Amino acid sequence: MFDRIKNALDNYTVILEPDENTPEWWAGAPSVVRGADGTFYLAARMREGNSPRGLRGYEIRILKSSDGRRFEPILSLRRKDCGLPGFERPALAVDPHSGRFKLYGCSPLEGGWSILKFDDAANPAEFDPASAKPVIQAEQFDDGFAHVEGYKDPVVFWDGTQWRMFVIGFDKLERIHQFVSADGEDWRPASGKTILENDGWHNFYTRPASVLPMAVGYLLVYEGSHCTWRDPVYNIATGLAYTVDLEHFVDLTPDAPLLRSTTPGDYNTWRYSHWMTVGDQVFVYFEACRPNNTNEIRLGVFDSALAQAAG
Repeated sequence: MFDRIKNALDNYTVILEPDENTPEWWAGAPSVVRGADGTFYLAARMREGNSPRGLRGYEIRILKSSDGRRFEPILSLRRKDCGLPGFERPALAVDPHSGRFKLYGCSPLEGGWSILKFDDAANPAEFDPASAKPVIQAEQFDDGFAHVEGYKDPVVFWDGTQWRMFVIGFDKLERIHQFVSADGEDWRPASGKTILENDGWHNFYTRPASVLPMAVGYLLVYEGSHCTWRDPVYNIATGLAYTVDLEHFVDLTPDAPLLRSTTPGDYNTWRYSHWMTVGDQVFVYFEACRPNNTNEIRLGVFDSALAQAAG
């Protein structure tokens, strides 16, 4: 069953390429939602290869599509227009009560990587770059002990009763933390525990990628890297976990990653994926490396019954 998912996702189409076909230039970190009329909206992080690492994300690009396969850009949120030093992964969501769109991002601020939120908009083409403000920041300590130094790469969804956000918490390693909110504005930790151990093939980084609701429970798509891999900060692969209650998680791929790039160069990167049910299929948008060390956004599709079987 896992092999069938992998084989299906190996058969992909390219959704978005980097602006330059030059090493270290990337198009990636997709987040996708559908409007009330069925229109697909995709938020992507565009990255250049010239600035210092961590400051290369120069734009959150918003695109739209009628079929989820062919997208056209509708908005460019550039770091200079937002007054920010750079971006990593954005997160789109739709408010179930108002129908308005939410956009979250992250940026390295003075107190470390922080989660940002833009003002809600009736249309994703109307997000205001000047409205970005921090909503989750790490507490600063000066006691000599290891603490979370920042949060980044939000994964945001409405669980039917409240908003949930899975993020990377950085404390030299990267681990999965969860926050909850009644309104998507004010957030609090869901618990004092991290999600999944940094163990097995993901003993260096363990990070959230996507949450896929199922008939019972949820699939948590996670990503990570091993301390022996070449440059494990960027050499990222993907696995699956399962949860009934979004509090207790079982690692379904503890021994080896399920998904790695089929076009590797120096990296095997397959990361920042967004999984969503569309009819009787699951659309999976993901960032993957190409042979020349550029990254692009790809789309793979598989039967939703496979996801149910995985859980």
